[in-house]
Amino acid sequence: MNEADAIDIVQSAIWTIVAASGPAVAGAMIVGVVIALFQALTQIQEITLTFVPKILAIFVIIAFTASFTGAQVWAFTQEAFARIETSY
Repeated sequence: MNEADAIDIVQSAIWTIVAASGPAVAGAMIVGVVIALFQALTQIQEITLTFVPKILAIFVIIAFTASFTGAQVWAFTQEAFARIETSY
C-alpha cells in the first residue's frame, strides 16, 4: 500500500462519516432554526427549549435512516477489507 491508497481510504472514510451523519445533523439544524425563530418571535429564552426538541428530532431521524447509515458503513468496511486483502 502506498501513500495514494492511504489517502484514498482516508478520503473514503471522511465521505462515509459525512454521508452517515448528514441526515441527523441536517435535522438538528432545521429544528434549531425553527426553535430559534420561535424564541425570537415570542421572546421566550428557555435553555431547555432548544435541546429537547433537537434530541427528539435526532432520535427520530436516526431511527428512520439507520438502514441507510448501516449500508454506508458496511460499504466502506467491505471496500477497506478488500483493499487489505489485495495488498497482501
